[in-house]
Amino acid sequence: MDFTKLDGLIPAVVQDETSNEVLMVGFMNDEAWTLTQQTGFVTFFSRTRNKLWMKGETSGNRLAVRQMFVDCDEDTVLIKVRREGDGNVCHTGERSCFYTELAGTK
Repeated sequence: MDFTKLDGLIPAVVQDETSNEVLMVGFMNDEAWTLTQQTGFVTFFSRTRNKLWMKGETSGNRLAVRQMFVDCDEDTVLIKVRREGDGNVCHTGERSCFYTELAGTK
């Protein structure tokens, strides 16, 4: 993976393995990338807290890795997951972080 472009980070797009719904986007540094592969659960790097965090570590809504895909530039990863816990991924309690539709986009 090429961690040189965004100050040592890569975007990680998280998608439900069954529905293909995009659930969220986070960022990973090299350590988060390695931990995700080693543990089988998605781990991110928090830019605001400047630390690693495993999605669902407090809520129980973990994201179990099923498949990982790297884009052609090797600077973005797509992670297909199985949702654990109540299945809501967004910190607001919504199923996906992408629940707000912009007006006039149809």
